[in-house]
Amino acid sequence: MSSLAVADMALYRRRRWVNSIVVFACTGATLVGVSWLALIVAELLIQGVPGLSLSTFSERTRMSGGGLGNAIVGSLMMTAAGTVIGTIVGVAAGTWLAEYGRDGRLASIIRFISDILLSAPSIIVGLFIYAIMVQPLGHFSGWAGGVALAIILLPVVVRTTEDQLGLVPQNLREAASALGAHRWLIVTKVCYSGARVGIITGVLLGCARISGETAPLIFTSLNSNQWTTNMNDVMANLPMTIYQNMTINSFIPDLVQLAWTGGLLLTIAILLLNIIARFAAR
Repeated sequence: MSSLAVADMALYRRRRWVNSIVVFACTGATLVGVSWLALIVAELLIQGVPGLSLSTFSERTRMSGGGLGNAIVGSLMMTAAGTVIGTIVGVAAGTWLAEYGRDGRLASIIRFISDILLSAPSIIVGLFIYAIMVQPLGHFSGWAGGVALAIILLPVVVRTTEDQLGLVPQNLREAASALGAHRWLIVTKVCYSGARVGIITGVLLGCARISGETAPLIFTSLNSNQWTTNMNDVMANLPMTIYQNMTINSFIPDLVQLAWTGGLLLTIAILLLNIIARFAAR
């Protein structure tokens, strides 16, 4: 066997060893991550399932007994408001970046700010909305919570919209333009059609992210034990109810049980949103 063949065999063996080590390390890391996730889900099921009943969804939170009906309604309303506001502004901004601004200086600034918002702590967003909405108005409100959630959702939708519109072939735009279509018609009829699934997926993932946020709601919507659908007033929500029941009211067993059940419901909701997003992406 020639020296070249021997060198090739040695290189092959070394690459196989390196590959085996990397595969083993990746498998081990995956198992560790999945194990912690399984433990969290198992604990939620063990602690949360006993608290599930009809009253959990139909009654408001009380110091003794009660349910999570008011918190569920409040969370749904604020998450819906944040999703609608964030989607409208985010899709518009992402469309401008992809179709009009592109490589301009203003576009670069907007992308930079969007990246900062994407990694900014959510509690900073809550403090910002507290300063510009809660303090001037003199009271907490569901609208303030919805706007805070919208700001957290915004960079996700902006990035997703711009990326998905960038994947639409330029030939389609040129073909529509050759047929006499105006720019706005090309964007709405051609570009959005090609990027619709990706944009919807980004919105769903963003919605899943904001549905469990607690920190910004401390400074915006606060919490309440009363039934209310008035977005101009203090509004109950699941994250804050869980937080208060597990800390401030931890000496009351009924409220601790409600907190575990609320955590289970919130986890199931986020899981379902992620599953729907993945099916939409397909």
